[in-house]
Amino acid sequence: MNKDTGRKSLVDLWRRDLRRHQGNLKDLGLWVSGVYHFGSWTHQMPAGLPRKVLSKIYGALRLGVELTTGCTIHREAKIGDDLHIVHGWNIRIHPCVVIGDRCGIMHDVTIGTNMERGGVATIGDDVFIGAGAKILGELTIGDRAVIGANSLVIGDVPPGATAIGVPARVMRVIPRMTTREDARANTTKEVANAGGPPVVDAEKEGGALDKAPVTS
Repeated sequence: MNKDTGRKSLVDLWRRDLRRHQGNLKDLGLWVSGVYHFGSWTHQMPAGLPRKVLSKIYGALRLGVELTTGCTIHREAKIGDDLHIVHGWNIRIHPCVVIGDRCGIMHDVTIGTNMERGGVATIGDDVFIGAGAKILGELTIGDRAVIGANSLVIGDVPPGATAIGVPARVMRVIPRMTTREDARANTTKEVANAGGPPVVDAEKEGGALDKAPVTS
């Protein structure tokens, strides 16, 4: 994950948002992502009047986005490059969440805390999160993992795994990429539609994700 997002120019961040959303100004996800990046950029500014004024503007923009789309992505969240909000509707992301590069998030997704244990998720690179998924509590989702639609994730997901169900279970594991070219080819869409190797029996692998072995 690129941790220098806040140091990039705002224009560069918005250009990347526009490219990631195919230049479609009618795409609500573009506006959700753009307002998040504006907030993140202002959050990195030195204390002073400019930051205070721009933070007020960000607050108004965030409220507007929340009222029109139902999406709340706090500027304190640490999100890597090329975030793709596939459908910008009713997405909630806790301010302490960490998300890697090139991740895709569909509508009705919540990434937040669990009533039974504190903390929030750390999500790797090239992860795809399907519509209606809930990711709750302190856990880790590995690179290139796929979270199925309407799944409830309350435990760790290994790198390359597909997790489906309530609670989510590991269904298969995609082998690690071995070259830079392979990694570049591993787009969010390709990961979501990958055929993958034979299905892993979740019961034999330990049941729910909080008991599943982590591959490396």
